[in-house]
Amino acid sequence: MINADSAQVYDDLRVLSARPSDDEMEGIEHRLFGAWDGAVACSAAAWAAAAKAEIADCHATGAVPILVGGTGLYLKVLLEGIAPIPEIDPDVRAMVRALADDGAYKLLQLEDPLRAAELAPNDRQRIARALEVKRSTGVTLADWQIAKAGGIGEDIDLHPLVLLPDRTWLYERCDRRFEAMLQAGALAEVEALLSRDLDPDLPVMRAIGVPEIAAFLSDKLTREAMIAGGQQATRNYAKRQFTWFRRQPPEDWPRVAIGPESENIDIGASFASLLRK
Repeated sequence: MINADSAQVYDDLRVLSARPSDDEMEGIEHRLFGAWDGAVACSAAAWAAAAKAEIADCHATGAVPILVGGTGLYLKVLLEGIAPIPEIDPDVRAMVRALADDGAYKLLQLEDPLRAAELAPNDRQRIARALEVKRSTGVTLADWQIAKAGGIGEDIDLHPLVLLPDRTWLYERCDRRFEAMLQAGALAEVEALLSRDLDPDLPVMRAIGVPEIAAFLSDKLTREAMIAGGQQATRNYAKRQFTWFRRQPPEDWPRVAIGPESENIDIGASFASLLRK
């Protein structure tokens, strides 16, 4: 098993990412789970490079690599490659990041109107990225992405399977999931993370549950508000994941609807049956 979940890559997030335990692994080798220290941001490009190496290693030994996880961007970069965008000029980055949210969006509407139309005005991170690329390189992000390189999609025998859960059932499970994590030690996990005094902009510090629990630990949120916030953040992310996997993968990728009647579905058996076809 090779991990394709952007939270499960971090060693610091065993509980909040629901990383499989040794018992749950059942003796099967799992790779890229907890492979990054939280002080190092794991980008889609960095993960794809590591995943390509693990896949090649599996093939060299006659093993079948199975990628599991719901971070669509990771999979997209692995299969399709990534745009070879040059390093951004530090002065340009500093200037863009210092802009007010509305100011950055207005500039992007002028300099890259097509990208601006794709983004919500409050999507600060993506707005800043698009603007700094345009200002630093003189080329829009979309034009850079036309020149993608490094994907392995054409070089492997791919057997994808996309699970599309019933929305109501999924959201109820999201709520149960967050409370179960609290019972499993999520508070102590965030306490340990906070004690490292990491940059608050690192992905590990913005992972679902971390900001809510951190606010509770600093007495900025009640326990009830922390739980409600964590559950809402989980549902919001699940909704974005659902939308991405419904629309982004190729139409010929198999999609399987699951719901309450599939609570104990044997995904492994379902995947094995696809491999035999």
